[in-house]
Amino acid sequence: MKKEKNIQIKNINGEVIYTSNKNTIKEALEEAVKNNKNLKDANLSDAYLSRADLSDAYLSRADLSDADLSGADLSDANLSDAYLSRADLSDADLSGADLSDADLSGADLSGADLSGADLSGANLSDAYLSRAYMSGADLSGAYLSRANLREDEINTLLKAIGIIIEK
Repeated sequence: MKKEKNIQIKNINGEVIYTSNKNTIKEALEEAVKNNKNLKDANLSDAYLSRADLSDAYLSRADLSDADLSGADLSDANLSDAYLSRADLSDADLSGADLSDADLSGADLSGADLSGADLSGANLSDAYLSRAYMSGADLSGAYLSRANLREDEINTLLKAIGIIIEK
């Protein structure tokens, strides 16, 4: 007799906010998002979520620190005030996402699509932003100390926040 798995997604206080019979946390999270579940304050630190479909997810104030979200679809997701420190978001689709006041310190955003994303007030210190696409992103009040950008990307970043440098 095969034992049925029971994956629980808990909040940062340890309370269960979603239960699934899927085999992995990635599958359980995708199911919760598909069912429009509120995942505010979810504790997903260190989770393996590579290539997960989390578009339109409600993950405000979630802990996704050190999570692998490489290649994930987080388009139009609400990640406001989320903790994404040291997360791998390389090649992720974050277009239209709300990342206002999120902590992305030390995160790998290389190749990520941040077009139209709200990064106002976000902490991007020590973030790796090489090849990130930021057209139309709102970076007002964002903290970019020691963020890793190439010279041509700095111009793109400045243009995204409304600063144009002519040579």
